[in-house]
Amino acid sequence: MTGFYYVGTKRANISKLVNIYKRGYASSDLNDAMAELMRKDHVMPEVICCESGYGFAAINQWAELLSRYDRLSKIPLIIDADKMTIVENYHFIQNKTIDDILNLEEWDENNLNTKIRFLQKFKSRTRELEKQNKEEIITQIPGSMHRLLKRSLDILISFTALVFLAPVFLLIALAIRLESKGNIFYVSKRAGMGYRIFNFYKFRTMFPDADQRRLQYAHLNQYQDSELALFFKVENDPRITRVGKFLRNTSLDELPQLFNVLLGDMSLVGNRPLPLYEAENLTTDKLAKRFLAPAGMTGLWQVQKRGRSEMSEDERIGLDLNYADKSNFLMDMWIMAHTAQALIQKTNT
Repeated sequence: MTGFYYVGTKRANISKLVNIYKRGYASSDLNDAMAELMRKDHVMPEVICCESGYGFAAINQWAELLSRYDRLSKIPLIIDADKMTIVENYHFIQNKTIDDILNLEEWDENNLNTKIRFLQKFKSRTRELEKQNKEEIITQIPGSMHRLLKRSLDILISFTALVFLAPVFLLIALAIRLESKGNIFYVSKRAGMGYRIFNFYKFRTMFPDADQRRLQYAHLNQYQDSELALFFKVENDPRITRVGKFLRNTSLDELPQLFNVLLGDMSLVGNRPLPLYEAENLTTDKLAKRFLAPAGMTGLWQVQKRGRSEMSEDERIGLDLNYADKSNFLMDMWIMAHTAQALIQKTNT
């Protein structure tokens, strides 16, 4: 398998894929594309991209044909979202015949390449699980019911919490603004389930120019002499404000993530929402499994007897993989209960 196959006529999208794969094929007709892909002597692409202009009905039928052929069904199918209507977007999501919907014009080559690699691992893993056809244990609620209950609880709890905590939000915002100028919230790009990239919200705990000063303190990075040098962590980081230190010690800086939960970007319980520079290093067969679970405000890494600051990055990734493999409704309830207990103990101290 090598290169790409593009169905459509947008030169900018084709050029972007050429820069990633160096070679590929393109066609402006769905039927011609299908005929070419089905040829036994045709080199199988690593990804198939299709413009949305052909309409939902035609693309959906085309995608179903692809899924019937074993060697084609393994290839990620991405639909370009440019000019796609809200109704079409809804139908594509509901029918689940495609692997992702992206506005290719908005994705840079590095992130697009990382996304495609993840989809390859994700699709491979999904097919493996389908073949295994494991029976669920008694204590495990079936997957579809688990997802429904999980999302219902996410909406109910996050909405209720946001309403009751509104005065706390106002007080924290005032304290942040009084100490330093700049935005109240810190917004960064994170990777969630399915390597979906979203805006991640926290109360700002550092000075506004913290990102620009990162290179200044690179020599203090605790991971600089290890294989995890791309990760960045500084003990007693001088970029943290006094208010920010208090917010971090009490975990109040994480309250804005309730907006992420309400919007569906995250769940109350899940894996750590990783920055993109960390996520793009976790695309091997084994490590990509952690993106099968949603990003969460809390998770296994939060409820270990050892503090999360005492765990190595390898241990944290191990917990992420464990949650992605074994998560169920009872586990989520257990994690939420332990997290609540830890927060109460932290507040009392």
